[in-house]
Amino acid sequence: MGSPPRSSARRDDGALDRRRFLTLLVAAPTLTVVAGAAPVGAAVVVPSLPQPADVMDLGEILILAGAPTAHLLLVLEIGEDGEARVELPRAEVGQGITTAVAMLVAEELDLPLSKVRVRVAGARSELLFNQLTGSSNSVRSLYGPVRATAAAARARLVAAAAARWDLPAGRLVVEDGAVVAPDGRTASYGSLTASAAKLSPLRLDAAPKPESEHRLVGTPASRLDARAMVTGRLRYTLDHDVEGAMPTMVRRPPSINGTVRSVGNEAAVRAMPGVLDLAVVPTGVAVMAETFGQAADAVAALDVAWRGGTVDDLSDAGIRARLRAAAPPFAVPPLTGHVEAEFDFAFVSHAPLETNCAIADVRDDRAEIWAGLKSPVVARQAIAAELGLPERRVTVHVTQSGGSFGRRLFFDAALEAARISRAMGRPVKLMWSRVDDMRHGRARPATHHKVRATCALGQVLTYEHRVAAVETDLRHGLGEILTATAADLPVAGNLSFAQTVFLTTVKVPYHFGVVTELLNEVPLRMHTGSWRSVYSANTRGAEEIVVDELAKKLGRDPVAFRREFLKTARQRAVLDKVAAEGDWGRRMPDGFAQGVGFHEEYLSCTACLVEIDARDPKDPRVTRAATCRPPAGGGRRADAGYEP
Repeated sequence: MGSPPRSSARRDDGALDRRRFLTLLVAAPTLTVVAGAAPVGAAVVVPSLPQPADVMDLGEILILAGAPTAHLLLVLEIGEDGEARVELPRAEVGQGITTAVAMLVAEELDLPLSKVRVRVAGARSELLFNQLTGSSNSVRSLYGPVRATAAAARARLVAAAAARWDLPAGRLVVEDGAVVAPDGRTASYGSLTASAAKLSPLRLDAAPKPESEHRLVGTPASRLDARAMVTGRLRYTLDHDVEGAMPTMVRRPPSINGTVRSVGNEAAVRAMPGVLDLAVVPTGVAVMAETFGQAADAVAALDVAWRGGTVDDLSDAGIRARLRAAAPPFAVPPLTGHVEAEFDFAFVSHAPLETNCAIADVRDDRAEIWAGLKSPVVARQAIAAELGLPERRVTVHVTQSGGSFGRRLFFDAALEAARISRAMGRPVKLMWSRVDDMRHGRARPATHHKVRATCALGQVLTYEHRVAAVETDLRHGLGEILTATAADLPVAGNLSFAQTVFLTTVKVPYHFGVVTELLNEVPLRMHTGSWRSVYSANTRGAEEIVVDELAKKLGRDPVAFRREFLKTARQRAVLDKVAAEGDWGRRMPDGFAQGVGFHEEYLSCTACLVEIDARDPKDPRVTRAATCRPPAGGGRRADAGYEP
């Protein structure tokens, strides 16, 4: 199997890559040696040392964690019909990775994209850390293995044709799903599959194509699932027909993590039209009926006495007060030239279009689950432990999901469905209502931010960002039971994971002298989770506002200020492009304004320029927007390319 492309020791803008930086970190008594990492042309700014996310980000950590099982990752088969079928150990939640993987396979095999089929794999515990869909690293982690697997398949097909025609394999080429000889003879892939399967892989040269020879990858392509998606043919969890699985819903407590004390009218509810069964489970009272409408009516009719929840004594105001008190202190005193700001961000509910749902069929000696899952291995392990079954007796199918935003990292619907199925002794088709999703689903935690930056002589000398957040639940770990258990350890468990995620995702892209960013989390027993970039959305959003304040403090144009302090040529090229596309600085009518923002994360950077109509300050609206990002790349590139 292959691996992601490696970067050189030094990037073309003069910045050090993580391997070189770590060498210096170990060898040098001080870190002053890395001051040379400042880009050419920006020596006038006070350089900042690389932050952890500059050296190695979360996506790279997950790729390293999955490296031992990378050779097991992909299952690719080519049938006698000439189609390539891939079993993908990642979740498709609408982000399009099935099409991306199909393009990589089609590229290596020189096969029409329409002849590649991608299906999502069920839980494969042997992959350990390598079946987690998160941290925006699916294509990054799959790019090398998919290309290598497809290249190996191509080499086998070519070798089979060479043996058939008694020709050197090096004289043959592949074209449009066939192997072609110099004299024009062709053999379709389908006709070669049987003989190709018998060849020894040790005798094959299976190098992936050079990227310079790509003809499909990097070009616009329609999603393979687009037509099925818009015509209603795409099968989501509740579209699967499992024999005996009937519609089921749950009456949930009025407060977070409340529990059932008693049910006052069980007999009356059981007698309602269509009701088939009722069971009390840790999360509420489950009702099964012949239709979801009947289940919803029965759930609404339940008379339940509840025990209190875990945060009944808290309000938004109380949580904000706790967060403000928990923000770590600044180290640098408020000197004459400084900018200071505070921000409060509210909870944001994970509310993908498809509400939480799962199908479960639990028997005495086995269990089978269907659900949209981004961490199916730990889901399988946790469900097996809950049911008291050997892991090998639990089958978990990963289904197409209608959105996620991080929500599908958690398997609470699958676990709940398994509990209900065990309690009722029959298969269940569980659906959460939209109200359930909003009241008892997961939310990006509320946060409080305070920022202080000091400046003098036109330079930013120090930049401090302190974040206090309600604890983000990271008990899915790296997608398997060991790290999930570690994350659940008291005091240091979740804290260690949170700090790792924070430090390997959040970074300041500017040379602002001495930069420190600290996180402190307040543990509250609430349903939280990672919501699109986890900590970055709020942290970088607050920082970009402060960047505008710094530009104003120093009397600089916001774009010119950012351009001067950005660290790399690639970043500056993206900013320059969006400024040109958005016509930055053009004259605006009274009440209209322009704004710009920049962000870099997971080896990608983007800039956005917007124009707003603020004539009514209570109802501003965006009237125009331009965005720009560099082309996708497999490594830590420092090129100056861009894409509007």
